[in-house]
Amino acid sequence: IAAEIEIELLDAATGVKRAVPFEVAAVCGICNGSGAEPGTVPIACPTCGGAGRVQQITESAFGRFVRAGACPRCQGQGVVIEKPCRTCNGGGRVLEERSLDVDVPAGIHDGQRIRISGEGHAGVDGGGAGDVYVLVRVKPDERFAREGNDVFSTVPVTITEAALGTTVTVPTLDGEQEIEIAAGAQPGDVVTLRGRGMPVLQGRGRGDHRILVEVRVPRRLSPEQRKLLEDFAGSADEQTYAAADGFFGRIKSAFR
Repeated sequence: IAAEIEIELLDAATGVKRAVPFEVAAVCGICNGSGAEPGTVPIACPTCGGAGRVQQITESAFGRFVRAGACPRCQGQGVVIEKPCRTCNGGGRVLEERSLDVDVPAGIHDGQRIRISGEGHAGVDGGGAGDVYVLVRVKPDERFAREGNDVFSTVPVTITEAALGTTVTVPTLDGEQEIEIAAGAQPGDVVTLRGRGMPVLQGRGRGDHRILVEVRVPRRLSPEQRKLLEDFAGSADEQTYAAADGFFGRIKSAFR
């Protein structure tokens, strides 16, 4: 049986228990799976004598040919039900709505399946029940992007905060946390929180949380603000904008 549940990214980070509803073919409680009306029993198929197979003999100029196949009356079962159970119509199984509490482990990825043994459809003729496979869908989180066991996010800072340095509060999988933005921070700089990413599924440790610095440039300036920036631009020299790692180098470092 296939079932599906949807969870939040934070649930995938901590693990969660969820009730999963599904429809299952269960043993008929009236006939106990025999398919026969209570008080009656299946009888040996009169066509095949209970063998479940019949032979067809064909005579030709080349000799006699014997072909064996499933009995068309009992469909190879060897028995026929003269009075089918009125509840299951002779099938021996009925559909039921069930719900199971499923433990979703921490670190699970979107699209992975959880197997629950022995909770699927009841087997035919007393056979064992099958399994339930629960497809887990992890909803996207607008605050984080996930890559393997690492998570990524961005933090906006103004040009003055980037130039002078600041302390900002950012959301993490473990709640809000303050981080330091060093003076002279550049667009694309990355602050890495080691071991603060997603747990390793069925393993030890956690990935990292990498935070990309997003420097915001003002779109509207008052005359006084423009004058201040013009004065700054006039006093700046090569040392003011000393070269550092290239932008693409900083972007690549976010994915290491």
